[in-house]
Amino acid sequence: MYIIHNGKVVTESTILENHAVVIKDDLIHSIIPEEKVSHFKEAESIDADGGYISPGFIDIHSDYIETVVSPRPSSVMDFQLSLREAEKILISHGITTMFHSLSFYRKEMMTHKQIRHPENMQQMVDTIHRSQNQLHMIRHRLHARFELDNIEGINQLVENIHDDKVHLLSFMDHTPGQGQYRNLEIYRENTKVHRNLSDEEVSVLIAERKSTELLTMEKITEVAALAQKKGIAIASHDDDNVQKLDLVKAYGTTISEFPITLEIAREAKKHGLQTIVGAPNILLGGSHSGNLSAKEAIECRCADILCSDYYPAALLHAIFQLHDRGEDLHQMFMMVTLNPAQAVAMDNEIGSIKQGKKADLLVIKRMQDGYPMLTNTMVNGELMTTTNYRMS
Repeated sequence: MYIIHNGKVVTESTILENHAVVIKDDLIHSIIPEEKVSHFKEAESIDADGGYISPGFIDIHSDYIETVVSPRPSSVMDFQLSLREAEKILISHGITTMFHSLSFYRKEMMTHKQIRHPENMQQMVDTIHRSQNQLHMIRHRLHARFELDNIEGINQLVENIHDDKVHLLSFMDHTPGQGQYRNLEIYRENTKVHRNLSDEEVSVLIAERKSTELLTMEKITEVAALAQKKGIAIASHDDDNVQKLDLVKAYGTTISEFPITLEIAREAKKHGLQTIVGAPNILLGGSHSGNLSAKEAIECRCADILCSDYYPAALLHAIFQLHDRGEDLHQMFMMVTLNPAQAVAMDNEIGSIKQGKKADLLVIKRMQDGYPMLTNTMVNGELMTTTNYRMS
């Protein structure tokens, strides 16, 4: 039994001052006032030292694992080693449940990035799946991102869904001229840099991609129905018009990832979709591709969930930066804990500090310069990390 005391407890409805959390086995036993801590003398004590006692962060969109597996485009490290090294980093940033976002692209689209080759991607899928029955630090899940022009890859996706290896499914369309790349000049520059192509080669690629056949709506609906039957949440990606929102809602979508404009984010909310924005967008002061400002979406109450996207450290820093700019801290915590848990139907087990839920807990202090410091991390009632800073 543990007791984390002398802290501010982030509950589902508020932040409780001078309270403690009692943990028994792998579950949250109770939330108690500080004066009752002495009643639990047998418990191992963790002093929060006035910091925040928060639920563990739940990140439902991040392709960070690709960077760990493939630190250079042509280098692919051992998959098991990479997952274990990645979780050391993730847990150090408070992420106790990670939905690793792996992209199902056409093979010929990924000649420049070996980790996204179908065979390598499948090895990573299988590694994530096996981790649940091996020694591990955090809760690993798979977010399958399926590109709509990957017609030959649909059977691979369906097989993974049948085998219970998929926990979140999003359909993506990165065709130049719409969605994230509605600005063709941004697409041109990004493609030239990442794929080392000439202007002429980029023009050929754009023309090819614009003429590529996409998965039919009938097939999308069929796969979406299979996912729903398995209890898998469905997300759309880079929504850029109301017609697309109508379309994705028709086949069961409940999450809108990275709506392109504030108007579309508002419409997504009207459609009953939970909206995701990227925490790096907060730290950078805007979108790296010229799209919606995450800060503006949050200010306008058009965003429900923060994800790390590609930079795990961003979650912890974003919630405190947003608070320092006037946002309610409790609501910011909910964007990385309870809200994502609800989006992927895991809120009966994780996502908040509540009696009977899994004891995924963080202790966060703010240093003299305001820097948020994660001092303790607990997953399933086990103390996983303790971190301290020193002056000398």
